[in-house]
Amino acid sequence: MKLTTKGRYAVTAMLDLSLHSSKGHSSKKPVSLVEISERQDISLSYLEQLFSKLRRQELVKSMRGPGGGYTLSRSPAEITISSIIMAVDENLDVTNCGNASGGCHETNKRCLTHNLWMDLSNRIQSFLDDISLQDLMDKRDVLEVAARQNSRQADNLVSMNLETN
Repeated sequence: MKLTTKGRYAVTAMLDLSLHSSKGHSSKKPVSLVEISERQDISLSYLEQLFSKLRRQELVKSMRGPGGGYTLSRSPAEITISSIIMAVDENLDVTNCGNASGGCHETNKRCLTHNLWMDLSNRIQSFLDDISLQDLMDKRDVLEVAARQNSRQADNLVSMNLETN
């Protein structure tokens, strides 16, 4: 399996969005990509590309104007990690043959280890299907890292304000 930075960054950004937009169950606060970019050290242009795909797959909603940004389109418990990865065109297939039903080679015959890699692909898919954004949000270590990132971001804002005054 090749999980590239595209899939990793999409999951990270969606988890950040989940943590920062759900400040109370009744109202969702839109989160700007600039905020996510600063907290997660992901390029803004890269986030824009990812969120375009996430929006097309209806995992997020965008809100324009002042105070705009993104919110989740449904609850974090309903969004699986596999759906995020697949939304940004990542492939969870670890075979070298592109999941060919007929065969892996030009001869249209399966390779010796095809079933092994197909079974692994299926287990990875199943594993990621069973993990939601809410599951990650409920983990103490995730909350600790998020708190540290928020603290670092607040410190950066204070120092920027001091420099401009």
